[in-house]
Amino acid sequence: MLDESLLDTPEALSEADRRGLLRGAAEAGARVRTAARHAAEAGVNDLKPDGRPRAVLIAGPGAAATCAADLLGTLAGAGSPVTRLAPTGVAPAAGALRWELPGWAGSVDLLLIATPDGAEPGLSLLADQAYRRGCTVVAVAPGRTPLSEAVEGAHGLFVPMATAPYEQATPLTASAPGVLWALLTPLLAILDRTGLLTAPPDTLEKVADRLDHIAERCGPAIATYSNPAKTLAAELADALPVIWTEGTSAGPAGRRFAAALAELSGRPAVVSELPEALAAHSTLLAGPLAASADPDDFFRDRVEEAPALHARVVLLRDRPIGGLSAAPAARDLALSHDTPISELEPESGGEIETLAELIAVTDFAAVYLALASGA
Repeated sequence: MLDESLLDTPEALSEADRRGLLRGAAEAGARVRTAARHAAEAGVNDLKPDGRPRAVLIAGPGAAATCAADLLGTLAGAGSPVTRLAPTGVAPAAGALRWELPGWAGSVDLLLIATPDGAEPGLSLLADQAYRRGCTVVAVAPGRTPLSEAVEGAHGLFVPMATAPYEQATPLTASAPGVLWALLTPLLAILDRTGLLTAPPDTLEKVADRLDHIAERCGPAIATYSNPAKTLAAELADALPVIWTEGTSAGPAGRRFAAALAELSGRPAVVSELPEALAAHSTLLAGPLAASADPDDFFRDRVEEAPALHARVVLLRDRPIGGLSAAPAARDLALSHDTPISELEPESGGEIETLAELIAVTDFAAVYLALASGA
């Protein structure tokens, strides 16, 4: 059950936030600036690549690395394939994970390693394997770890991860907002230098400014009625989130939201892109999860029995879209089954800025849902 009174009590939110999630979301803009500075100090801005890599391979554990690969692949487009190397192993523990380069990987390919740990033996072995194959290796991880030594031995480029002092005491949560931006920002700078996407220093500064703006709008001191993240968290309190995205860049934001809901608040969600979502989820909305499928039972014990779980559509659009749009059909489908719908659409700006806004608002929502539900 969601304690909605907690949402409008900043002191209680702070006390409940034992993992520092809310603080990480609020400091996302500062994390981007620190990570960009670390990348510059490591020499990223001075790189002069001999053309684009044939392919970009991304390896790392957890949701942050998965989301970074998804975002970079979307932003890079068809310029060079961006492939995430999924780990294998018998458990998610650092010592049990292993990564392998595909058989075709060689000297014209780029390997990016992103991890908030840096102690995974499998990633150190991967860096050594890439060196033997002639792949260029770049890693973002905490400094003074086995991975930093392995990358140095592979003659690669190592960028220290931007971390906050309070994160040293507890293990980092992979879906935490600060972790994502600390890993993603140097990778954006790297791919900007290779020409796969456009993310120069001034663009990263605009992203940091946009994240600061969202932190002001969605911070714990802002009341629920004027706070889009708290409002969304309250709307999803007793719902199954059905996340629909429209626009190329909104897809990764929706998948990131679903991953954050699962890891931070323990909430399942389904996600799909419009217009395919209308066919993929039409039966779901017409089934027992629809609000109209199970009218409130007059005889239900409202103290002992929890309300039935119903779907709620969350529509994420990466920017105002002119011309053809499936959003009207999406609204019609949801409302025809008495399914409520929440919509988020960022302010105008560059592609990375608008994507950052969608991620920031939904990150705050996932954190508020986790704190108010005691997850």
